Amino acid sequence: MSAAEPTAAATRSAGPAGRAVGVLIENPLNADRAMGYLERVCAIGPRPSASEGMRRQIALLRKHFEGLGGQVRTQSFLAPNPLGGAKVRMTNLIVRYRPELQRRVLLCAHYDTRPLPDRDPDPVKRRRGVFVGANDGASGVALLMELAHHMPILSGDVGVDLVMFDGEEYVFRENRDRYFLGSQWFAMQYKKRRAGYRYEWGVLLDMVGDADLRLLQERLSWTWRDTRPLVRDIWATAARLGVREFDPRVMKTPVRDDHVALRQFGKIPCIDIIDFTYPHWHTEADTPDKCSGESLAKVGWVVLEWLRALDAEGVQGLDAEGVQGRDAEGVQGLNAQSARQPRAEGAQRPDAGGQP
Repeated sequence: MSAAEPTAAATRSAGPAGRAVGVLIENPLNADRAMGYLERVCAIGPRPSASEGMRRQIALLRKHFEGLGGQVRTQSFLAPNPLGGAKVRMTNLIVRYRPELQRRVLLCAHYDTRPLPDRDPDPVKRRRGVFVGANDGASGVALLMELAHHMPILSGDVGVDLVMFDGEEYVFRENRDRYFLGSQWFAMQYKKRRAGYRYEWGVLLDMVGDADLRLLQERLSWTWRDTRPLVRDIWATAARLGVREFDPRVMKTPVRDDHVALRQFGKIPCIDIIDFTYPHWHTEADTPDKCSGESLAKVGWVVLEWLRALDAEGVQGLDAEGVQGRDAEGVQGLNAQSARQPRAEGAQRPDAGGQP
C-alpha cells in the first residue's frame, strides 16, 4: 500500500467512535514540513544513547518544542552498559502542553538509534556500518515535531505530553542486552510521582514514516482489555478520514515495544501504532529516501482528529487491569529473548521479545 497520494478531505466526527456530523475537513498536517524534520534529524547522523549525535538531537528538539510553546524538561538516569564498565547516562525528553490539566494523554516515540545496523546484508556493515534510523527512530520524532504545531487547537480539558524515550534499543547483542530502558524509567517515575495528574491514554508512534505504509492493529494493544477501546477509536477515526493505511486486521503475533514497559511499570494504557513490513529495518538502507512526508501526515492527522474528539467529549480512559507494575533499584529494562524478522504478510515479531 502506497502513501504517495494524500487523503484530501474527510468528514469530522463529533466523537471518537466516528459519528459524522457533515463537516468537511482537510488534513491540517504539513507533509513537506514533517519530512523536513525527519531529514534534519537524520542529518545529525547516528544518535545512539550517550553519543554526540544524541546530544545534538536533544538541543535541536529543545529549541523546536520551546519555540512552539511546549514546556520542555529532560529526565536523566543511569543504565547498565551492555559492553561493561561505567553506567551509561540516558535522557528522556518530555514536552508538556497545558501542564496544569490533570487529565492527560501521552504521545510518545523513541529517539535513540541502534548502535549498529546489525541486520544489514553486508556482514562488514553489521559490525562497522552507520545506522541513521530514518524510519526506526526519526519518523516518530518528526511526527511529534509536526504535531506540536497543532497543540494550540486543543481547548478542552485534556493536556498532552509528547515524550521521546532514550535507550529503546541500546543493544549490541540480541538475547543479552536489554530494551526499553527509557520507557521503563519514565513509567516507574510516573507511578512514584504522579503529582496529581493521570494518563488516560498513551499512543506510541514507531516506524510510521515508510513510503509504503501499512498499519495493522498490534496484537497486544488489541488483546489488553484496557487498550482495546483505544485501538477501536483510532482505527475508526482513520476509516472516517479515509486513511486506508490503517488496516483494521489484527497482527498475527504481538509486538514487544515501549508500550509494554509503559503499561507494565506505570499502568499507562498505551497502544503501539507501528508498521513492521519495512524491509530496511536495522540496515544502513534505513535512510530518508525510504520515507514519506505523506505517510507522516496521514498518521498525524488520525492522531490529531482522535485527540480533538477526546478533548471535546471528555471520554474517560480505563486503568490498566491485570498488570503488576513494579518498582526497582535503577533501570533494568525488558529482555529481548529472540530476534525479529520482518515478514511479507505483516508487522510480525515473535512474542518472546524484540523491538523496533
